[in-house]
Amino acid sequence: MLTIKNYYNIARSTLFQYVPREHLAVAVALSLGLVIVLASEQHNNTEIASTPSKNIPGLEIQGLDTQATPIAVPEVETIIQTVAAKTDTNKPIQNQPESPKWKEFTVQNGDNLSILFKRAGLNDRAIYELFSDAKDAKDLRNIRAGQKMSFLVENGQLHGLNYVIDNLNSLSFERGIKGFTSKEVTLKPNVKYAFRQASIDSSLYMAGKRAGMPSNLTMELANIFGWDIDFALDIQKGDNFKVMYEEQFLDGKRIGTGKILAAEFTNSGKTFKAVRYTSKDGSSNYYTPDGRGMHKAFLRTPIEFARISSHFSLNRKHPVLHIIRAHKGTDYAAVRGTPIRATGNGKIAFAGRKGGYGNCIVIQHGQGIETLYGHMNGFAKGMKTGARVSQGDVIGYVGSTGLASGPHLHYEFHVNGQVRNPVTVPLPKSIGIEKSELARFNETTRPLIAKLDQYKSSNRLAVAKTDNSN
Repeated sequence: MLTIKNYYNIARSTLFQYVPREHLAVAVALSLGLVIVLASEQHNNTEIASTPSKNIPGLEIQGLDTQATPIAVPEVETIIQTVAAKTDTNKPIQNQPESPKWKEFTVQNGDNLSILFKRAGLNDRAIYELFSDAKDAKDLRNIRAGQKMSFLVENGQLHGLNYVIDNLNSLSFERGIKGFTSKEVTLKPNVKYAFRQASIDSSLYMAGKRAGMPSNLTMELANIFGWDIDFALDIQKGDNFKVMYEEQFLDGKRIGTGKILAAEFTNSGKTFKAVRYTSKDGSSNYYTPDGRGMHKAFLRTPIEFARISSHFSLNRKHPVLHIIRAHKGTDYAAVRGTPIRATGNGKIAFAGRKGGYGNCIVIQHGQGIETLYGHMNGFAKGMKTGARVSQGDVIGYVGSTGLASGPHLHYEFHVNGQVRNPVTVPLPKSIGIEKSELARFNETTRPLIAKLDQYKSSNRLAVAKTDNSN
C-alpha cells in the first residue's frame, strides 16, 4: 500500500522531469490531498469493522467483512503523465509583456519630426522631452529625405532613438536615470585614389558624365578653376581635363567620393593645375603647384554654367526700348529661379526695387569695388541692406523683373565708380602659401602632382569621347 512517505520520494525525483514549475505545486497538492482522503476513508472503514454489532430494531447488518477492502490509488506515474499531457510547455505565459523592438522609418519628402514621432506611436511631448535633455537633439531638425530613423518604444514611452545621417555618421539617444544622453558614431572608411579624364565636345557637364564622374565632382572641378576659366564663355571643343580624387569604401563597398586631390584643365591651349593642401591650422584650399592660391578675391561668374546672352557694350541697341543704350554689364541667360551667387565677400549696400533693374542687389566689397545683380525673381532669405555675404553665397534667383525681355541676370562690376567689363577685368588674387609653410606644402603636394602626371596616358583613366549617336 502506498504511503505518504513513498509518494513524496517518488514525486520529488520524477515530477521535475515532466511538469513545468508553474504546474508542479498544483499537481503535488492535488495528489497529496487524494492520498490523505483515501487514507482517512480506509481508517474509518477499519473502525467500523472492529466495532461490536448491536441489535438495532429494523436494521440487520449481514456479511460485514471485518477486513477493509483496499481502495485502488492511481499510480503516481499515471498522475504525472496525465498532468504533463495536458500541459503545453511551448504555450507562452499569459500577460507576459513582449520585449520592446526597434521601429525603423525612412524619411520621406515633406516629413518632419512630428510626423516621424507620430508614426512611431509617440506625440510631440516626447520630442520636447528629448530636446530638453540632449543638446545634440537639435541636429534632428536637419533631417533629409532618404535618411533613416529608428525608435525604441516601450509602453508608449521613447527609450531610444538612432538617426543615420549618412553612410559614415549617425547619432543615437538613450534614456537613462537622469534623462536622455546622446552619442555620435563616426565610421572611418578606406580611401583609395581614383582617376578620370575627358575631352570636351559640348559641355563640361556632359564630358564629366561620359567619363563616369559624379555630378558633384564635376561641379567641384568647375569651382576650383572658376577663377581662371569662365565656364559659360571660355569653354571650347577640344578642351580637356584630368582629375585625381578620393573614393570611399566601407566593408569593401564603395559608398561615395571624397575631395579632389589634384586636377589639371587645359583651355584654349593653356593648362592650369591645382592641388589640395591642408595647412597646419587645419584649413584646406586649392593652390597652384608653386603655392599660389587658386581662389581669387572674386568669382568670374555669378551663375554656374549659364550662357552669356548679351555682352558688355557701350553701344548696344536695348532689346525692350529699341534704342541705342550702353549695356554696362553682362547678361547671363538661365532658367527662372536659377540661384545667383555673390562673386566676392562684402556688405549689401542696396536690396530692393531699382528702376529698369527690377529686383536688384548691390554689394560693396572694399577697395572701391562694387557688384550689381539685376532682374532678380526674388531675394534669398536674409538678403537685405546691411547684411554681410561671403563669396559663393546664394543672394537671389534669376527672373525678368524690370526692363527685361526674358529671364536672365544682369551683372555689373564697378571699380572706383567706373563700370568695367566683368568678363575681362583683372581680378585681385588671393593670398598663397606663407614662406614658413612652403617646405611642408611641397613635401605634401608634390607626390600628388606626380601621381596625376603619371596617369596622363594610363588605360585606367575613363576618357569621354565624342558620341554622335545621340
